[in-house]
Amino acid sequence: MRIITLNLNGIRSATSKGMLEWLPQQQADIVCLQELKAQLPDLTPEMRNPPGFHGYFHPAEKKGYSGVGIYSRKQPDRIVEGMGIAEIDAEGRYLQADFGQLSVISLYLPSGSSGEERQAAKFRFMDYFAPHMAELKSQGREVVLCGDWNIAHKEIDLKNWKSNQKNSGFLPEERTWLTKVFDEIGWVDVYRQLHPEATGEAYTWWSNRGQAWAKNVGWRLDYQIATPGVAAKAKEAVVYREQRFSDHAPLTVDYEWNL
Repeated sequence: MRIITLNLNGIRSATSKGMLEWLPQQQADIVCLQELKAQLPDLTPEMRNPPGFHGYFHPAEKKGYSGVGIYSRKQPDRIVEGMGIAEIDAEGRYLQADFGQLSVISLYLPSGSSGEERQAAKFRFMDYFAPHMAELKSQGREVVLCGDWNIAHKEIDLKNWKSNQKNSGFLPEERTWLTKVFDEIGWVDVYRQLHPEATGEAYTWWSNRGQAWAKNVGWRLDYQIATPGVAAKAKEAVVYREQRFSDHAPLTVDYEWNL
């Protein structure tokens, strides 16, 4: 089973840069998308259902903003849109697809970088989401949470960690929260499990300012975070950088798991 996660920074923009032509070459079973920046009527038939895939979407109510999606070769047994929390669901941040005993979730945590109001919204999301992750794990299902978490967990996860310690995405509270997800709630950072020492090749996001992409001044913000059973089946994880569809790069993980 191959799962890809990708923040599109706009599905129409990513499509114009060749994302849909790239997709069939990847032989993915499931592709989790974040930051659609589109409503359902904005999507072309190819964006809705690329050849060989079923498409599912949870757009934000606000036009041109947020939104998540899942492409799947196999039709899921069940789709869950949202978490049942009005503030989160209005922004289109959670979409779950169930396949037998496995759930795959496309997740888009808020960014707090635009100011105090959005940082407060990010902290509220985190407060809601930790208990949700504990509940998911307690159900006895295997789960892969894919997405843009908007948090670099450790110093190894971004180029300029010293100068970013007071910036959203690398705040002590955010990093401590992710540590709790792993060490207390018991989820697994799949990429880090496979590549414990990786630095620059692990980055998945680069600022559009300056020469961040060219100089690889990046952050690792995109994760596949899984329950231990399916995480143990992960065999390979790679960040794709040969083409750019977004300010994020796709993260692909191969699991020894049959859907």
